[in-house]
Amino acid sequence: MTQTTGRLFDEMSRLMNDAAGVAQGMRREAETVVRAQMERFLRDMDLVKREEFEVVKDLAAAARLENERLAARLAELEAKVAALSGGASETSFSGTPGAGPGPV
Repeated sequence: MTQTTGRLFDEMSRLMNDAAGVAQGMRREAETVVRAQMERFLRDMDLVKREEFEVVKDLAAAARLENERLAARLAELEAKVAALSGGASETSFSGTPGAGPGPV
């Protein structure tokens, strides 16, 4: 009787091991399917990757600095033109609305 009981426990042990292996395989397969669906969902949402966002942010900051530098250079040149013309001209080259003489 003890040998049959031992064999029964061995068979049950193998069955449980096989069931655990199948469960792990199903878990891996489910994770793969969910991951693929999430990647497809995010790709369809047309989201921007962090690296791309950082590059564009750096480009915008550089463009802002260049814009400020050019605005300062323009103001300097306008001051020189005004000084050379004796300050007689009220014309501004900044292109801002309301700058310079209006229509007469």
